[in-house]
Amino acid sequence: MTCTVLVGGGWGDEGKGKCITYLCYNDKPSIIARAGVGPNAGHSVEFRGDKYGLRLTPSGFFHRDARLLIGAGVLVDPEVFLHEMEYLSKYSVAERTGVDYRCAIIEKKHKEQDQSSSYLSKKIGSTGTGCGPANAERVMRTAKLAGEVEELKDFLADVPLEVNEALDNGEDVFVEGSQGFGLSLYYGTYPYVTSKDTTASTAAADVGLGPTRVDEVIAVFKSYITRVGEGPFPTEISQEEAEEMGLEEYGTVTGRRRRIGLFDMEMARESCMINGATQIAVTCVDRLYPECERVRDYSDLSADVKRFIEEIESETGVPVTIISTGPSLEDTIDLRDELL
Repeated sequence: MTCTVLVGGGWGDEGKGKCITYLCYNDKPSIIARAGVGPNAGHSVEFRGDKYGLRLTPSGFFHRDARLLIGAGVLVDPEVFLHEMEYLSKYSVAERTGVDYRCAIIEKKHKEQDQSSSYLSKKIGSTGTGCGPANAERVMRTAKLAGEVEELKDFLADVPLEVNEALDNGEDVFVEGSQGFGLSLYYGTYPYVTSKDTTASTAAADVGLGPTRVDEVIAVFKSYITRVGEGPFPTEISQEEAEEMGLEEYGTVTGRRRRIGLFDMEMARESCMINGATQIAVTCVDRLYPECERVRDYSDLSADVKRFIEEIESETGVPVTIISTGPSLEDTIDLRDELL
């Protein structure tokens, strides 16, 4: 029995979708539970040649034997949720997915408030998905809950009961966080942050798990760092420099161009400390070090990459157990058996 929480170590866009896909495909947990803010976060998943952009469904959906859950701490937009149930019908996702009856609902008015606010849309760089206004209503205790929505009645579940019973029965549970540490309402670059905390402790609470139930916390970092929207970015480079390095990316939810920067070791140290990380996954190594594209054995990595990995471990005090060197699942170096 293992309970694993995976979170983003930066400002989101760290490649969590690829990591989740790999880990769930190999480890085959009984339950994959989605934590985080809500549909303002997008995870990109590529599996067997198909690409998916997800905003609410757990990214490990392709593991057909897993129960898929959305924790009470997650905001649910019924329109987005029901679209994904249909969009992923080839994987029988609707038959396996449960939404906690205590999830707060994003309504049309919340999206309108989000999009019409010049402060949120222009200064903060909100995604316009209604999450901030919906969370504000939840704080004021006026939000509608999933248990009150007719379209969701067939999906309602008691998520804490399910995840804790699974662990009691010796099954594996995987908790999928969203966005990244730098966007935490508490620890991020306030006010350029999201509308709640994004750390591992909150992810566990989102799905009803107490701290003593969590065994592993995996913090995901890209080999370089990106950010969508406004806010401080100490290691940012110009778009021209990024293009010369072959680095050009766009957000999954907003389609906005991502700002690019060099790996931020100071941020990594703080992220690992506050998240209580026990493992680190480093993604997109091939983008920064093309000579290592699709390398699948640690011994075959270049000396530069090995020094980079060793520096991360030395600065954070956390072992790097997963290294992604390409887009496919096979382009993954898994060192967990050796290091843990």
